[in-house]
Amino acid sequence: MNDTPVVDRSLVALLRADLTAAGFTVDGVAERLGPVASAALHREQPLPALLATESSVTSVDDACGVLVRLFTLGRRVRASALAAALPSLGVDGAVRLGLVRLEGRAGFAADRGAPPDRDVLATCDLRPYGDDAHDWWVASDLSELAVGGPLRPDHVLGIGGASTTLASWTVRRPVDRALDLGTGCGVQALHLTGHVGSIVATDISERALAYAAFNVALAASEGVGAVPEVELLAGDLLDPVAGQQFSLVVSNPPFVITPRDEGVPLYEYRDGGRAGDTLVRSLVRQVGSVLEPGGIAQFLGNWEVPAGRTWREVWGEWLDEQARDGVALDAWVIQRESQDPAEYAELWARDGGAQPGSEAHSLMYAAWLRDFASRGVEQVGFGVVTLQRPATDRAPWRSLDEAHGPVAAPMGPAVDAGLRARTWLAEHSDGDVLDVAWSCAPDVTEERHGVPGAEDPSVILVRQGGGLGRVVRAGTLLAAYLGVADGELTAGAALDAIATVLGLDPADVRAEVLPQVRDLVADGLLV
Repeated sequence: MNDTPVVDRSLVALLRADLTAAGFTVDGVAERLGPVASAALHREQPLPALLATESSVTSVDDACGVLVRLFTLGRRVRASALAAALPSLGVDGAVRLGLVRLEGRAGFAADRGAPPDRDVLATCDLRPYGDDAHDWWVASDLSELAVGGPLRPDHVLGIGGASTTLASWTVRRPVDRALDLGTGCGVQALHLTGHVGSIVATDISERALAYAAFNVALAASEGVGAVPEVELLAGDLLDPVAGQQFSLVVSNPPFVITPRDEGVPLYEYRDGGRAGDTLVRSLVRQVGSVLEPGGIAQFLGNWEVPAGRTWREVWGEWLDEQARDGVALDAWVIQRESQDPAEYAELWARDGGAQPGSEAHSLMYAAWLRDFASRGVEQVGFGVVTLQRPATDRAPWRSLDEAHGPVAAPMGPAVDAGLRARTWLAEHSDGDVLDVAWSCAPDVTEERHGVPGAEDPSVILVRQGGGLGRVVRAGTLLAAYLGVADGELTAGAALDAIATVLGLDPADVRAEVLPQVRDLVADGLLV
């Protein structure tokens, strides 16, 4: 029995045709299950979907339901039902691809003259995935919901919150070469095929690379030339691509901080074999070596914040270290979440199948707490890191921000705009900023709050509708400038006019408002 799916291009093409015809797509599954079961499944609650597909076990008229029950929910279906759902590939073809296995004794089909009908079980998870322009399918190991217990240490993770977050935040500029570092089952590589000419995907796990090869082949089977070739390389971090350069590097690395304790399972998909946050720190230090001038690296990460320090201080140290070791990089780090050691331990001790209250869960929980205590960790941050190698000889810029609330989806366009704006600001003087006729972005609104009956507002808030959803408290001078920032007057001329009206020194007005204008340009509130 195959441990991972097999790439047989002729059979893969038949599989794709059958999946498409069955309506086994993101929209098709949502329609087949209905909103309640679909929402529950996204919360990892399979029961409503199981009930919704109960009749699919033996059905020859419900192709989508059969495929959901078999590949997404990991339940048995009859061979006759699968044969009807995959008429071109057939059950034998699915077995040869390593997607299913026949089990149990053969029974008689409904028609006693038909060949024996057997139960079929999926050997992997296969589910639809896509973006605005593509319908893909992603194969991975069966989830803990399907296996009903702890996962194997070399488990290959499928589509999850981290992978979709990174995909949403990735800058989608057309580029020649890109690297998917720690590709897993290949989700990021699939997204890269839409805007990259040549792709290299690496992973330390041979099983992950096998799944990635299958998923890329399934995407490529849409037609000749539909996606660029993806080169798959085995190795740790940047070792497989040493000496190469890329326009874009994306990575959903195994960033989970895991105790080096005998009682804690070490899953390849989440643990990079290093203590603490060493893996993310190493990636920050080394990734500049494979970026071409102007190249961008984007990845997710966790970082430890010791007692008495802030996360910005931790990142300042990492970036100083990176600049000493190689080419200094621009850095935009956005902390999305922060957890105390107990919250973090509760999250990851559950991951992989250990049930809260069980002895295994309690042992892992305690191991995490002891590990954090040994280093004096007070908080663990999670966020999105974007690094850029300057294309010119200039000092790098740093932007260490927090954004805990909802953000635009996708975030890639906002990140791209923010990179361009911050780079422009780094390459231009205050005089250059004042010489531009800025406009408030179309999604910017203003809120005024005051005590009932008061003539003037006590609080003025400027709110960004998209991007990171910034909310800025504006003083009188900034509010006055934003009120006239319509692309007609340069910032310098507008501020001088405001100074004249209010009877203030123009130099003082510029000195107060200019840093705020720079911040608003960086975050996209002024364009």
